[in-house]
Amino acid sequence: MRSLTLIGLVLFSMLAQATVYKWVDKDGKVHYSDEPQPNAQVVELKEKTLNQIALPLPKTDSNNANQAIESIQYKVNITSPAEEETVRDNNGDFDVVATITPELKSQYLMVLKLDGTPVGQPQIGGTFKLKNIDRGEHTLVVDALTQNGKVFASSSPRKIFLHQAAKR
Repeated sequence: MRSLTLIGLVLFSMLAQATVYKWVDKDGKVHYSDEPQPNAQVVELKEKTLNQIALPLPKTDSNNANQAIESIQYKVNITSPAEEETVRDNNGDFDVVATITPELKSQYLMVLKLDGTPVGQPQIGGTFKLKNIDRGEHTLVVDALTQNGKVFASSSPRKIFLHQAAKR
């Protein structure tokens, strides 16, 4: 059934590309039709005759936005987990939450670094879900980035301890 439908659609599309005819009536008006008329000429449509609209690229003030971000002193603060907190999770899963002040109206990205190594891709928003992290002492830092990837603010390093119960 599917192959029959596919063949039908292919045949139908071939019929849809009808010939275009052009003729001038007794009053001098030019007419176009897909049906032949007396004294009509076949019009060959070329690629250049197709309607093509090129929209201009929107003007972005990303440079102005980036300059505005750089002119203000922003502060990134890790709100959870607390400094030297012991996180207890046998799977090594926990969340890191960070905020930025003063609040930014434009979009920005945040990236979490665990022991100096970025975890995942930069993201919008300051909640990071970590999975399967090894037990022990870890250092967390959150960087705020402009859309082009430039760091404009960083949190202070936050030391935490991940505790996992011993398996027996």
